[in-house]
Order: sequence, then C-alpha cells, then structure tokens
Amino acid sequence: MAETPFHLATTVDDLVAARRFYGGVLGCPEGRSAATWVDFEFFGHQLSLHLGQRVEHTSDSKVDGKNVPFPHFGAVLDNADFDQLVERLVAAGVTTQAEVTDRYASQPTAQRSLFVRDPAGNALEFKAMEQGDSLYRTE
Repeated sequence: MAETPFHLATTVDDLVAARRFYGGVLGCPEGRSAATWVDFEFFGHQLSLHLGQRVEHTSDSKVDGKNVPFPHFGAVLDNADFDQLVERLVAAGVTTQAEVTDRYASQPTAQRSLFVRDPAGNALEFKAMEQGDSLYRTE
C-alpha cells in the first residue's frame, strides 16, 4: 500500500509558542493559518493546531515495562534525521520525557525513541528504526 499523509488536529493554548516549537525548534514548515489555528507540514503529514483549552495529559501506560505518555503522536525518522532532531531539541533546551531509549535490541524491530512535550503539554514521540523497513513487523 502506498503511504499517504495523515491529518491530525489537536489543541494548543498559545499559537506563538506553538509556532516557535513546531516551526523553530522542530523545523516544520508552516502552512495555512488563521487567527485561531495554524497548519504545519509535520514530517510529511498535516498537523493542525487549534487554539483551545489546554488539556493536561497525565496518563502513562507501560510499554515493555517503560512508562509511555498517552495520548501521543509523532514521527518515524531515519537515523540521520533523528540525530539532527535530538541535537535541535538539546540546543533549544527542550526538556525530554526521558533520554533517548534503545528498544528491542538485537531484534528486527530495534529502534531508538524519544518523548517530548510541546509547550501546550501534548506528548510527541520520535523514533528511528534500525532497519528502515521494520516498522510494521510483528516478530
């Protein structure tokens, strides 16, 4: 199946802070906008951020024995882009949920992942697969 972009709309409580984070820190190109929302090209996908009441995301779920914030969204990057993103986050002083985590070592689905929160508290996960074609593998 050919990959097609997805569209995700979520709320933020400050569009200026959102533009700084998504456009400035993450390097996502800005698309259309109005007084109450802004679109970004989020690693090949459309992310629409709408002004709204801040939602506190405090739920964590155990995944392979590690706490993972829910809900969350993010992007799967190649290793070079992942490393560059980590450098950008560090340079911008963005606090991460945890350090870069190596998961599923020595398995076909081996990956590195990192969780951060945007200024509105939305949880994001970025990951890089050791084998680029292993994202949907089940073993």
